[in-house]
Amino acid sequence: MLVVGGGRGLGRGIALAFADAKASVVAVARTGRDLDDLAAASGQIRAETADAADPEVAWRLLDRYEPEVLVLVAGANPVMRPLQHQTWETFSANWNADVKIAFTWLREALLQPLPPAGRIVVVSSGAAIGGSPASGGYAGAKAAQRFIAGYAQDESDRAGLGLTVTAVLPKITPFGDVGRRGIRAYAARNGETEDAFLKRLGDPLTPEQAGSALVGLVRTDPADLAAGYMLTATGLTELP
Repeated sequence: MLVVGGGRGLGRGIALAFADAKASVVAVARTGRDLDDLAAASGQIRAETADAADPEVAWRLLDRYEPEVLVLVAGANPVMRPLQHQTWETFSANWNADVKIAFTWLREALLQPLPPAGRIVVVSSGAAIGGSPASGGYAGAKAAQRFIAGYAQDESDRAGLGLTVTAVLPKITPFGDVGRRGIRAYAARNGETEDAFLKRLGDPLTPEQAGSALVGLVRTDPADLAAGYMLTATGLTELP
């Protein structure tokens, strides 16, 4: 399997969970040090240092490894400012990274295509439903990822490729760069401490919980899967 964005945060937890489940895992990230630490943690994990938004990287790695499972977690850190303090460049950062990554890898997965019965999971964000007023275009980008996952499923069905594409929307969590920065910004926006903000959120989603949930998702019969799920510390909840 390939975990795109597997170097840290939820992506790291997902890579380790699949390695623990005896899958051969290829983790892709831009930071070699993170990947070295990850590969050292499990002999089941191979590291690929690369820019996930580069179309040549998607083509090359899918062609080389022919994964049965593809998990897309990678994305950019949004600029945490209210709308009036954004520029178009900061506002659109996640469109030029997160959405481009989803588009690029799903396009290549359909064109090559992935092996029949291949499984693809696009890790979006709960912000795709709840919004994110202090992080520019982040919520819209995450909603676009969910739409693109649905489009890819439709094209697979039309072409008889036998692929299963699922969108997973994790709740904000402090166990990752985006979540930590978001919690800090929204706590300040609400005039409360970070601890108070976290307490209102309930039990935080951990990388280990995310990994376990995705292993279970990939093991589920495709006929029993929904197109999208919310992911929290208690597990996956089907989205309407």
